[in-house]
Amino acid sequence: MSNYTEIENTGKTLLSVRDLKVSFFTPAGEVKAVDGISYDIRRSEVIGIVGESGSGKSVEAYAIMGLLQSPGRVVGGSIILDGENVLEYNKKQMQDLRGGRISMIFQNPMTSLNPVYTIGNQIREALWAHRDVSRSEANARVSEILNLVGINNPERRVKQYPHELSGGMRQRVMIALALICEPDLLIADEPTTALDVTIQAQILALMRQIQTKTQMAIIFITHNLGVVADICSRVAVMYAGHIVETGLVDDIFYSPKHPYTIGLLRSMPRLDAEDKERLIPIEGTPVDMLNPPSGCPFSPRCGSCMKICLRSYPPSTDYGGGHFSSCWIEPANTGR
Repeated sequence: MSNYTEIENTGKTLLSVRDLKVSFFTPAGEVKAVDGISYDIRRSEVIGIVGESGSGKSVEAYAIMGLLQSPGRVVGGSIILDGENVLEYNKKQMQDLRGGRISMIFQNPMTSLNPVYTIGNQIREALWAHRDVSRSEANARVSEILNLVGINNPERRVKQYPHELSGGMRQRVMIALALICEPDLLIADEPTTALDVTIQAQILALMRQIQTKTQMAIIFITHNLGVVADICSRVAVMYAGHIVETGLVDDIFYSPKHPYTIGLLRSMPRLDAEDKERLIPIEGTPVDMLNPPSGCPFSPRCGSCMKICLRSYPPSTDYGGGHFSSCWIEPANTGR
């Protein structure tokens, strides 16, 4: 299913997230936006994190980057990067980490770029924040990175302001900003959401090309399973702050185990369908995170819900090959 050719991953784990918990403490109560998720990412690996809005995808990314804003904070777990817990870093260490060893592409390139500074100024500033280079060296590096992300005539582009570029070009600039310091890990938070389909395909092809060339690890956050199939080797499906299923791309697409994953796949149109298929939406509404169910968070929307699902959170079942699902029962038909 995946068009991504996985690079041989024989090296050690780059990032290890263990039992991460992030809560927002509001006047109405505690919102457990991320409730005990765990996963590893190896060097050169591309992992997709999938889920609908409000599932906690972006929140866990902000926790890794140390960008959570009040009233949100990490209340448990660890984020281990090369053997060090970044949650124990001081302010200076986090500043060195962000943009240096871990970079992030945000959802909306127009609001992420400063409208009063030129493209060149913003990319040079990111470079100077982490590297001791002269202005001439910085200019050469900026031109090199703009060429890498497919921006033609970089000598002219560096003098332009964000509003002078198209949406696709601004997203390429955001990718250049993220890559300028050659990070070990790139977090891409819905980087193609605001783009049309043609530009989206170009950005995905660009990211595949850059990942193959630099062999950096990527966490690709999206709600679009088609994007996941195109670029990722492994997938974690999130719902209501939990990772409910994880596995290789082919495991998720051809042998999904969790009812939520199956629901996502059934609600996605297929180009290879021989006959016309009616899309089946997931019934109900997302969980009220202020008052989540006692048991499985998906139980109010699950057609296979049992009494135990309402009382207790399901254990994680190992289906082999790194394929895990948190569900009390295995659906009789796990295919699409």
